[in-house]
Amino acid sequence: MYVQKFRKLTVWQRSIKFVTFIYELTSKFPHTERFGLVDQIRRATVSIVLNIAEGSGAGSDAEFIRFLKMAQRSAYEVLAALEIAISLKMTSVTSLQNALLEVDELSAMIGGLIKKLKAAS
Repeated sequence: MYVQKFRKLTVWQRSIKFVTFIYELTSKFPHTERFGLVDQIRRATVSIVLNIAEGSGAGSDAEFIRFLKMAQRSAYEVLAALEIAISLKMTSVTSLQNALLEVDELSAMIGGLIKKLKAAS
């Protein structure tokens, strides 16, 4: 069985785990936020994973980098939304801070992959 290269990327594997974590975390947010902040955070988190996967199938490193930059922007969106959730005390501050740390690491990993691809070009 052929395994797409994105499945081998540590950043993609961690992003998948992060999606699960975010879904569990946001399920504890107030029900009134279901179509607000919860939806926004979930979509941005899923966007990280999808852009890494889609970009890995691109025909060139330059195109992959373009998708990785979109994934990184989605990570920034998640960071900002989590900061809002903290300020509004949506759920456990500790859980939200753990999410901030993880998405910050994911963003750094994406940045590292971008640098590696640029250096190889």
